Order: sequence, then structure tokens, then C-alpha cells
Amino acid sequence: MKKYKYLKITKAKKLRYISNYYKKKLYIVFLHGFMSDIDGEKPKAFKRFAIKKKLGFLALEYSGHGKSSGEFVRGNISQWSSDTNKLIRKIVRRNNFIVIGSSMGSWIALNQFKYFEKQIKGFIGIGSAPEFLERLMWKKFPKKIKSEIKIKGISYIKNGDYEYPITHQLIKDGRKNKVLQKKIKTKINITMFHGQKDEAVPVSFSRKVLKIFIKAKKKLVVIKNGDHSLSNKQSISKILGELDRFRDASL
Repeated sequence: MKKYKYLKITKAKKLRYISNYYKKKLYIVFLHGFMSDIDGEKPKAFKRFAIKKKLGFLALEYSGHGKSSGEFVRGNISQWSSDTNKLIRKIVRRNNFIVIGSSMGSWIALNQFKYFEKQIKGFIGIGSAPEFLERLMWKKFPKKIKSEIKIKGISYIKNGDYEYPITHQLIKDGRKNKVLQKKIKTKINITMFHGQKDEAVPVSFSRKVLKIFIKAKKKLVVIKNGDHSLSNKQSISKILGELDRFRDASL
């Protein structure tokens, strides 16, 4: 089912991905979140859906994530967006696709519209978190942490069971990748899913994403009692239902 593959970018760099190849078919492209990977329930469910519906599929791990090469602390939004761009060009090629962005993955997805706007036939966001580095991290960090990041170049931020290494270059690069003031005129279907009990990213971020698209067919689905990842069966089932609707509209 998994059959992980690697795309060699340079002698020292390779990116891990899973795919389902179809020459002239609609693809589904899944982009995971910050410090995540493609071992979770969502990419597995989306790949099963793609196989069942005879669609192409791609899920990738950005450099420094999962089993892709590279150090996480050297990565940033520009780098991870570039990784995504390279994989789409290599695997999806000129086929049309529906992009699904989970958390930071929605930010990475928004960065792809300038390259693939004509090929993107639908966009689904899951707990979307564009510009989270500035809006949800930097602006809320106490002075002590900000000072540590500026002086040492890095600080390890604890959040629940996780510890995130936040670098100064990551924060600065995030500021270069502002997307929420953009206006995209594509007329595709766009649905944002957000958990009502998402403690990491407020629902307002999904609303901000919808505002970017001034001509699209837009929808916000707030899942009652849903968390940030929306990885349980009920949530994934709702997302797959929307994916099926997008597929029908794209054919």
C-alpha cells in the first residue's frame, strides 16, 4: 500500500513521496503540515480513494521532514514550497490536480497557485495555517523567547507532547511568503475544513484563506468537536465526500 519512493534532487538531497501514476488523469496532491510526514491516516485514506476512483495521487515529505533528507532547522517555507513544486512537475506533470493542504500544507498549497493555477481544479484545506509563523508564533512569543531566537538563532518551543525548533531564518523567511493579502481569480471549488476544538489554529484562518479567492465556489465546514488534525474516521469521511464532489466537477 505504501511503496515509498524517493526523488533525487542533488547528490546529497532526496525527497520521499508516495504516488499513484495515471498518464492522463486528474491527480490528488496532499501536502502535510509542520514537522509532519506522510505516514498518517490522511495520506493513506486519500491514496485509497485515488486508487478506487482511478485517479493519480501524490503525497510528499518536504526536506527535513519524515524520511526526506536535510535538516529541519535549515528548512523554511520557501524551501518546502520549492520541494513541492519540483515533485509536482516531476510526478503530476501537466495533469490537472486537486490540492489538499493540511495546516502548514495549505500555506505551501497557496504558494503553488502562481505556478499551477491552470492545472489546479480544486483546493481543500484542513486546519489551514498560512502565515502561522508570524501570526501564531512570533507575535505571541514572550520577549525572552524572541531574544533567544535573535541572539542564538534558535529556540525550542514546547507545545503539549511536542518540541518545535524555531529558527530566526524560519521566521524571517515566513515574512517573505505572505499570502493572505493576495487575490486569486480562479473559479474552482474551494472548501476549508476546520475543527471546532482546534487548539493550534483558530477557525478565522480558514476564513482568511477563503477571502483570497474572489471568484471561487467557496465553503467553510466547521467540524463539531474536531481537533486540529481531523484524522479520525468521521472527519476523513467528510473530506472524502467533498473530494468526490470536486472530482465530479472537474471531469
